[in-house]
Amino acid sequence: MIENVPGDPEPSTDERPTGETLTEAQVHEIAEEADAVVREIATIVEGKDEVARIAVLVLLAGGHLLVEDIPGVGKTMLAKSLAAALGAERHRIQFTPDLLPGDVTGASVFNQASGEFEFRPGAVFTQILLADEINRASPKTQSALLEAMEERQVSVDGTTYALAEPFMVVATANPVEMEGTYRLPEAQRDRFLAQTSMGYPVPSAEARMLAAQAGPVPIGDRDILDAVTERTSPERIAAHVRAVRAVHASPVVLDYVVRLADATRSHPQITLGASPRAAVHLVRAAKAKAALSGRTYVTPQDVHDVIMPVWRHRLHLTPQALSRGASAGDLLDQVLRSTAQT
Repeated sequence: MIENVPGDPEPSTDERPTGETLTEAQVHEIAEEADAVVREIATIVEGKDEVARIAVLVLLAGGHLLVEDIPGVGKTMLAKSLAAALGAERHRIQFTPDLLPGDVTGASVFNQASGEFEFRPGAVFTQILLADEINRASPKTQSALLEAMEERQVSVDGTTYALAEPFMVVATANPVEMEGTYRLPEAQRDRFLAQTSMGYPVPSAEARMLAAQAGPVPIGDRDILDAVTERTSPERIAAHVRAVRAVHASPVVLDYVVRLADATRSHPQITLGASPRAAVHLVRAAKAKAALSGRTYVTPQDVHDVIMPVWRHRLHLTPQALSRGASAGDLLDQVLRSTAQT
């Protein structure tokens, strides 16, 4: 769960930021705009404020989000409403078994008029990329996103092209048990800063959703997303992403993250623990959580609050643990209980 924890303790002397460039006014501005975006998403995706908050947190942390759930629960609508509330450019790729890497990144096409090859950008050249049903494409096609997600660039035919800022991939995936799906490669899953699921809405929220999405569309609007109000701008979000990196994480907090990562790697029921990239993502997510709480410094509680969506999808359990019905969440709970925060 990502939520504000009332009564967060004041940081100790070694946790207080020193020489910080992020001011209280800046962090409160970030928190207010983020709350406005979450509220706007909630007008479209009813009853899923927590999922919307995770999406905004991942955006501010400069990461990418994986939403795994059954069809029809609002995964695609979440990504679209996020982009609409930001006023950001968005592209959608429907991943299918016959999708090619060039369809994602773009390709060089011969121009008969000039007699030269010219680059035609693919759908990845946008600000919010919706990778719909990403696990219905082959691993080869999924790998076309790896460079874009990690380095914010695309290399085609020896030339490197920079991507826009901000750039965020919101990928939806169906359960592996469903027909026509592939399991995401470990390298692909590890590049997603966080993973979450939608779940079914509560009856009251579902009733409001039915009234809104099955009712008449206002004149001039094509669908319900046309009614979304832009609560910020891509330029402001890009600045906020850079500002969140200046949130102070003390040596105490960093040591806590290192000890948590080591605990997953040495756990007898985990075959593949948290990678160094996972540790970096956890610190970035904790910084975004602190900013959303209106603070310029990270506490160990921030790390505790975000570790589930940030690490749960990366852990591989032993066959013995799986046979006993254990889950990655269960083992992360054990790691958290056995690792002291200070």
